[in-house]
Amino acid sequence: MIRTFIATDFPKILETYTLSKLNELRFETVEFEFLSLEKDAKRLAALKGTDIYVYGDKTTLSYGAMFQQEIRTLFVSPSARGEGGRKPILEFLLAKISGQAKLFVAKSNWPAIKFYQKVGFETTKEFIAEYNGTPVHAIVMV
Repeated sequence: MIRTFIATDFPKILETYTLSKLNELRFETVEFEFLSLEKDAKRLAALKGTDIYVYGDKTTLSYGAMFQQEIRTLFVSPSARGEGGRKPILEFLLAKISGQAKLFVAKSNWPAIKFYQKVGFETTKEFIAEYNGTPVHAIVMV
């Protein structure tokens, strides 16, 4: 069941982020140093300015966050990967968005790109983002 984030979900969101963030950058040619969400002022502020929805129970938690037409975050707890937790959250977020949804993905994260393409997203442009001061080639998908 997908539900609206409540304050007591925050520790599990931090845990899922911690276990997942570097995973999305695993295909990059450089190594990244992990920066916790609590210390990443830019990403924490971006998350706090969104509508957050969670999927899971007390032991695992996946979450997605949106702001207007932008899907800002979609993380699946590593213990829940391969169990279909990503698609229900994405479909839920898409149903909440009026107009064309957009999201950003590391260009090297081909598993995520394939997933988003399967549900109809297409790449519209490339840009350079950064994580913890290190450049990341990224794409916009709509």
